[in-house]
Amino acid sequence: MGAQKENNPEIDLLTVFSRIGDFFEWINTLLFRIIHFFVKNAIIIAVLVVIGLVTGFFLEKVSSRFEQKILIGPNFKSTDYLYSKIDFLASKIALRDTLFLKSIGIEKPSGMISISIEPVVDVYNLMNKDGKNMELLQLMAQNGDLKSIVKETTTSKNYTLHTIILNTVGVISSENTIEPLLKYLNTSTYYEAYKKINFQNIQNKIKSKEATILQIDGILNQFSGAYGNHPNNEKLVYYNQNLNIDAIIRTKDSLSAQIGTLKIEQYNTDKAIKEKGMVLNIKGNKTFKGKLVFILPLVFVILFIFFSFFISFYKKQSLKANANLE
Repeated sequence: MGAQKENNPEIDLLTVFSRIGDFFEWINTLLFRIIHFFVKNAIIIAVLVVIGLVTGFFLEKVSSRFEQKILIGPNFKSTDYLYSKIDFLASKIALRDTLFLKSIGIEKPSGMISISIEPVVDVYNLMNKDGKNMELLQLMAQNGDLKSIVKETTTSKNYTLHTIILNTVGVISSENTIEPLLKYLNTSTYYEAYKKINFQNIQNKIKSKEATILQIDGILNQFSGAYGNHPNNEKLVYYNQNLNIDAIIRTKDSLSAQIGTLKIEQYNTDKAIKEKGMVLNIKGNKTFKGKLVFILPLVFVILFIFFSFFISFYKKQSLKANANLE
């Protein structure tokens, strides 16, 4: 009889339902305690939420980070020099060497957070500059991922354009930060001398081609003056065939185009590190940026709840310990 009573399925089912009822009772008790806690501490929680909102808003305003992007083109094979100088500046910013940054003309050195440089990846331009580059990339791709190779440091330094990325606290202007930075990057005795020689070489080429164009204009003017209105058409055709006027005009057009190209080159190489454009004060969009006004109130309330339950737990355990000692 005792064994049958112990194995009775009805009794087991009643036990299960009893335990389920106990579980729901525990849930109800827990919910009540949570609600009771928030009602009891409503004023404190409301104050913490307000403090969190105000603190988050203040931090957003005070510590707003902005990104500056400067597009530059290194001339005279100065890419390695450029990257070395950026690394040097990055170390000075990391060390908070505001005296050095101030000495190169940065008005608010304490606002500089970091500086870095990366290439503007242009594989097609890299391949077109030299046919050998295409063969080299194909050879390198056989032993690795082409996507990672084109961004690898050794390859990246061969690109024409690069982007300097400067992170700052607060808004800056070109005059108080970017111009002194670019001036510092262009401070080099070697590249200054190189720039002057290059400028003079281009000037000499332009003058030579302009002189040739003047000679061509002289020939064309003579032809136009002496034979432009000549009544003898046969002689005019004969003169035209001997001079090959069409080839002379094509030569003049070619020289004019070359002069235009040289003037553009002269403009692009008037500095060792030539700025191509810049976009300033891009508002930072990091993980917590713009969310502190929501995160801080939640953090303050959670800390308060944790602290309250810790105090409650400590008091209960203290009472138990004292009871056992008695």
